[in-house]
Amino acid sequence: MVAAIILACDAWIIVRRHWVTAGIALMTQAAFVVFMGGYTASPFPAPSPISDPLPQGSPPPAGMAVCVLKTGVNHLTSAFAYRGGSPWNKWDSVLNAMLVRHPQGDVLIDTGLGRMIASQFEQMPLVFRLATDMEPFTPAADQLDAAGYDRKHLRYILLTHAHWDHVSGVPDFPGVPMLLTAAEHLFIPDGGFGTATACRIDPAVFKEYAFGGGPYLAFSQSHDLAGDGSIVIVPAPGHTPGSVVVFVTPPGGTRYAFVGDLVWELAGLIEREARPWLASTMVGKDPAAVQESMRRLSAIVARYPQIRIVPAHDGRGYAGMAECSRSTLP
Repeated sequence: MVAAIILACDAWIIVRRHWVTAGIALMTQAAFVVFMGGYTASPFPAPSPISDPLPQGSPPPAGMAVCVLKTGVNHLTSAFAYRGGSPWNKWDSVLNAMLVRHPQGDVLIDTGLGRMIASQFEQMPLVFRLATDMEPFTPAADQLDAAGYDRKHLRYILLTHAHWDHVSGVPDFPGVPMLLTAAEHLFIPDGGFGTATACRIDPAVFKEYAFGGGPYLAFSQSHDLAGDGSIVIVPAPGHTPGSVVVFVTPPGGTRYAFVGDLVWELAGLIEREARPWLASTMVGKDPAAVQESMRRLSAIVARYPQIRIVPAHDGRGYAGMAECSRSTLP
């Protein structure tokens, strides 16, 4: 009798152990499926067509130009940039700044990596540092100095958003006002490691602006920075609460939309694919708002392909664009 009870107990233990093992296996498999599902293609619906006329503006006939300052690169793959992106497709996430020359005063859109990037990067979480294959180049401030640029012409630093790789070089331009929305300003103290660099910027340089202008293409609000239609900012929240898109219209030249981190690769916008789940979780604030902002931009792309879309980290958006140098900064 005792032996039978012992055998029965052993049998129950074995069965229960198999159930537990099977349960763990099933949960692991389900977690893997969910995780991988965050990387598979899942395009959001196409936006409704827009019929808004292309704003013409009245940019200055002379004295306006656009050039790029390449400050570094982060070596990644397309699978990290957008859902459906190939893990075998190399994607160099560029870290640039854009200088917009204007007779009223020049504007630097973001700063890329600055002189203090090494110490700034050391303050990031270890896991983030281990996963980041970053290669810094010459900081924007040093490139401008080498080109003989007179800093008295620099009126503003205009942020697309306040993450570390967009504000790293702000301290290299002491005293230059840094333009950002009120929503982005409020976000900085709560943005975690992504805005830790912005938290250490001299608060005296922060200068907020509001969207007092009317609709601009698919966006319901706008801010005309120079008052002539040449530099128009629209709210595009989601990646951060105060993210923006900057439309630049030089006289008689290519029109640009500098979209910050609304998308990381242009293919994500063309294919209407958001960032993968893990990337969105790590650095995204509001995936639903990102999709809505992407839908607005996607409608513009479909209606006006002549506007050149420039994601901050997609090097192909800068192809053929003049680099800031002595020859391009008279």
